Amino acid sequence: MAVREGSERVVVEGRQWPGIDADLAVIVAYTLATVAAIYVPIVNETVLRSALGLGMVLFVPGYALIAALFPGRKGVDGIERVALSFGLSIAVTPLIGLALNFTPFGIRRVPIVACLAAFTIVCAVAARYRRLGLEPGERFSVDFRKACRDAKGELFPSGEGQLDRMLTVILLICIVASVAVLAYVVAVPKQGEKFTEFYILGPDGKAEGYPEWFHLNESRPVIVGVVNHEYRNVTYDLVVVLNDSNDIMPLYTDRLTLEDNQTWQKTINIQPGRVGTDMEVQFLLYADGNMTAPYRDLHLWVSVTKY
Repeated sequence: MAVREGSERVVVEGRQWPGIDADLAVIVAYTLATVAAIYVPIVNETVLRSALGLGMVLFVPGYALIAALFPGRKGVDGIERVALSFGLSIAVTPLIGLALNFTPFGIRRVPIVACLAAFTIVCAVAARYRRLGLEPGERFSVDFRKACRDAKGELFPSGEGQLDRMLTVILLICIVASVAVLAYVVAVPKQGEKFTEFYILGPDGKAEGYPEWFHLNESRPVIVGVVNHEYRNVTYDLVVVLNDSNDIMPLYTDRLTLEDNQTWQKTINIQPGRVGTDMEVQFLLYADGNMTAPYRDLHLWVSVTKY
């Protein structure tokens, strides 16, 4: 195997391996930066996390896929690549979420971030491999230095007066400021109303068919659900009691911690322990360890016969 190192490229077994593709390197670096911004404690609560995540969802996976599908200069030009990158990213991200919905991992932050990052990096590697199969002049590439020079020449042509240059600079500043404000508004939306959903369903998962009649010592199921919309992690205490004129009898207790927008749903069995008519089964939900008054409460009216 012949290996020759040069200043710009390496020749391995007759194949020329040019330097790293600048656009693919930026895509991989952006992906890794996004993952770091999500999980590194110093930055995961800042605007940087939302800004990087927005680009990761709306552009980066699509660009990597387009680079893998069209490694050459022909077929798709630069503007079309950018447009298709947005379109494919918007299509790929929901498809990944849909696929995760049918797996044990579910639609959660960790599997979504991992799958998006893996998809992007795999596409970037495939694009790199496919470009190596083409002649150097046929490979698609992005020359950032040339692009900067061309942009500078268009914005500040030679012979332009000082006033024109100042107006151009002011215009650029306004455009950058507008884009920054738009990105901030999209990445950090205004918080809506803070609340917690608390519901009970019948055994069939519908808001009907609730158990109303029991025999003594008989247990029947109901479905209890809690959805956190408090924009923070909340620890809830769920307490189910039978409350009639004689006494309060505990039937079920549980403690659960939910992230923002996380849903908890469980089927629990209700077993009233005494005979009575029109007795109240209370479903009490306490938040943040405050057990003095329920944060949310629901109830069912049941009757229990001896036989």
